[in-house]
Amino acid sequence: MAPEFRFHHGGVNVPDLEQAIAWYHDILGFDLERRFEIPPARARVAMVRKGAMRFEIFQVEDARPLPAERRTPITDLQTHGNKHVAFQVSDLETFLLEVESRGADIAFVVREGFGRGCFLRDCAGNLIEFVEETRD
Repeated sequence: MAPEFRFHHGGVNVPDLEQAIAWYHDILGFDLERRFEIPPARARVAMVRKGAMRFEIFQVEDARPLPAERRTPITDLQTHGNKHVAFQVSDLETFLLEVESRGADIAFVVREGFGRGCFLRDCAGNLIEFVEETRD
């Protein structure tokens, strides 16, 4: 029998760790859980948490900026590799009103028969998806 596993966390690389910690707290309500460094990667890291969800934020010395095509959901899909992390929200419209009032950069909203959700850009332009779970 295969070992059991479950999702632990997602992560993003940012140019300014302190700015990102503040953004994930102010816009999405994540609290700082811990900080650490990964010397071989020349990375400063923060693990933030909201309830049982964890999210890892990296600031790596001399990292290249996020390419423009990775900042928009449609063009991001045209590049191989990891795309984004998605969080579930109970009510998309209420969520959108709340994060918009906090100054979130809303990149894309989906209101289709197949599902409802949105993508936000964090303070570094990384795409974060939020999905309203449908009940079938």
